[in-house]
Amino acid sequence: MALSSNPAFKNAAFGTGGAKVAQTAQGMTAEQLDELYGRPSAGPSETDRMSYEDVIMKTVATLALVLVGGAVGFFVPALAIPGAIAGFVLALVNIFKKKPSPGLILTYGFAQGLFLGALSGMLEAELPGIISQALLGTGIVFGVTLALFANGKIRESARATKIFMIAMISYALFSLVNFGLMITGINTDAWGLRSGEIFGIPLGLIIGPLVILMAAYSLVLDFTTIQEGVKNGAARILGWKAAFGLVLTIVWLYVEILRLIAIIRGSN
Repeated sequence: MALSSNPAFKNAAFGTGGAKVAQTAQGMTAEQLDELYGRPSAGPSETDRMSYEDVIMKTVATLALVLVGGAVGFFVPALAIPGAIAGFVLALVNIFKKKPSPGLILTYGFAQGLFLGALSGMLEAELPGIISQALLGTGIVFGVTLALFANGKIRESARATKIFMIAMISYALFSLVNFGLMITGINTDAWGLRSGEIFGIPLGLIIGPLVILMAAYSLVLDFTTIQEGVKNGAARILGWKAAFGLVLTIVWLYVEILRLIAIIRGSN
């Protein structure tokens, strides 16, 4: 039979190479053949595919840089604005970059940590214990969401995702307007429009829980993406993209919980 002219078949596993492999196998003892076929199959690391363990390690590494940056920002509050700007720019770069860059993702983690540390430090000075409360709240929301997802209790859906996207765009516009009013001095309240009241209730206390629910659903989307990536054998380098998305959501969740606690404690 003529050998295929397809270049993909021109290697040792096909053609004359395959015959040599067969001849080699024929010359092996029963014990050697049994040992050969008894070897474990190649795992994700050997096949250069994404795995849950790999994503976890990359996520932990990025969060570690967030904590390092947070420690620096805590003691040097002046780095809050530079950290926020750098974190925002790097977030956009990592979002739109087709091939993930481990260096840029880790740098994003450190820069974002500078901002979080400075912000947390300033609030801690006014409201002692708020950092531990925000960390505990973030851990609880993350843990509960992960547990429910792992047990199949919550899943993404087209309808929920559509509502989520509308809510995200609306909240982004609200935050942008609020930020503009605050930096221009038009609104001098501590939390801008969030400090305004509706029937005696600060707007921040109404928006806060809803945004935390949005962040929790964002975690569901992150978990789904990771699950699909592992299931479909995504390239291992994409584990960095998954880790970045997860850290981005965790940071968002922490900020929203921190702000909600500050508003609650400040209104008492």
